[in-house]
Amino acid sequence: MTMSPDSPLPTDPSTDPWAPARLYTLENAAGLRVQVLDHGATWVSCSVPMMDGRRELLLGCASLADYQRQRAYLGATVGRYANRVRDSRCVVDGQPVTLLPNEGPHQLHGGPDGYDRRTWTVESHTPQRLVLGLVSPDGDQGWPGEVQARVSYTLGQDLALEIAFETSVSRACPVNLTHHAYFNLDGDAGEATRKVLAHHLQVLAPAWLPVGADLLPAGELVPVDDSGFDLRELRRLDQAIAAEPALQVGQGYDHALALDPSCADALRAAVRLLSSDGRVAMSLATDLPALQVYSGQGLAGVPARDGSVYPAHAGIALEPQYLPDSPNHPVAPPHWPDVVQRPGLRRRHVSRMFFDVA
Repeated sequence: MTMSPDSPLPTDPSTDPWAPARLYTLENAAGLRVQVLDHGATWVSCSVPMMDGRRELLLGCASLADYQRQRAYLGATVGRYANRVRDSRCVVDGQPVTLLPNEGPHQLHGGPDGYDRRTWTVESHTPQRLVLGLVSPDGDQGWPGEVQARVSYTLGQDLALEIAFETSVSRACPVNLTHHAYFNLDGDAGEATRKVLAHHLQVLAPAWLPVGADLLPAGELVPVDDSGFDLRELRRLDQAIAAEPALQVGQGYDHALALDPSCADALRAAVRLLSSDGRVAMSLATDLPALQVYSGQGLAGVPARDGSVYPAHAGIALEPQYLPDSPNHPVAPPHWPDVVQRPGLRRRHVSRMFFDVA
């Protein structure tokens, strides 16, 4: 059942910054408040109660127009295939697939008109759960077959949120959806937002994937030992970057880490992020095999929630997904599973986030 948003919204953009899109709010008894826009199934806001007031933990824009003009995928649901596909081509069951490029010759996050650019249908909305759906037609951005996609945002007990993606296909096709939220646990302050480089990050990942200048795989997985990619213990981001030549070249992380298979049941947190003031922590559990870590070096000039613009490194994206260019890599579980989804088999992946405040 499709329900109305929180209040009737006018259709005049001069009086409603979100029109013609609609904004939906979830809130639980613990005070976790989440807002989602039907445009791009975009996670717009995540705020928590603190002793001195509420703190906004996500970067976000002030209007639909700002979301439409920024290209940092701020808070968006991305697909049909997250991350990069080399030369915008792959082979599925022996058949060549040619995709629409949108990053030089490559396809990024599903193409020039990916799921982040679409209006999703709200299937249900209750105070603590929002479900949105999208039908992606055969040939969409070059991908074969129709995909029926669904994303749900569900608040749990305390300060807990689950984001779940469900998909079904009419033809065999690689499918890889993720959320592209940028976190700053110190709080969103627009242009004055403190850089996340003083945050501490832990990722239970034994290996990382080297990439070339095009951010596509440049070899096989490499153990994280004795490198800036060893985040198996909490580590301050700027110190880890300074210790790793491969990170200094790109001024930070834009790399995939292969998660410890012991976390694959999504019951054990694979990721922990701690604010620089030590007052907010986030744990993330997922059943996906990899995490793309992007430390936001390209955020300079992106429209901010207060009408200003963000600086570089204003937020960090932690994107559970399959490894980049997986459709062109031989299947080798657990970190290189078969990413092709087939008709009759519904796929579901989850991210579970838990916030602690002091």
